[in-house]
Amino acid sequence: MEALYTASATVHGGRDGSVTSSDGVLKHKLSTPKELGGAGGDATNPEQLFAAGYGACYESALANVARRAKVKVDNVEVTSHVSIGKDPNDGGFQLAVRLDVKIPGIERSQAEDLARQAHDFCPYSKATRGNIDVELNVI
Repeated sequence: MEALYTASATVHGGRDGSVTSSDGVLKHKLSTPKELGGAGGDATNPEQLFAAGYGACYESALANVARRAKVKVDNVEVTSHVSIGKDPNDGGFQLAVRLDVKIPGIERSQAEDLARQAHDFCPYSKATRGNIDVELNVI
């Protein structure tokens, strides 16, 4: 692959540290969620960052496939839910994703078709395919 863009972020202190992008635009404290035994609080965590990235990428992929299909879509909303849980195979952790996709103004069957096409096209979906469970939920 020829890289068109490379994002870089540096983390110090793991889940209870901080993350800063190379350009300084992204700068957040990190905190382990209470549900995972951490302090929680007013900091973000890797699952929230992954949910934000995946949702943004997927919605852009959806806009792209809709444009190519000459289907006008407005007010699309993608909510991505990233779950972390125990991996029964090794006792570690694993991720799962559910993408809730709202595409108002078109028939449900067409919305489902566009959602599937976007899932085939989205780089995050390609990266996770076969690695974690990803559920598409057209609502």
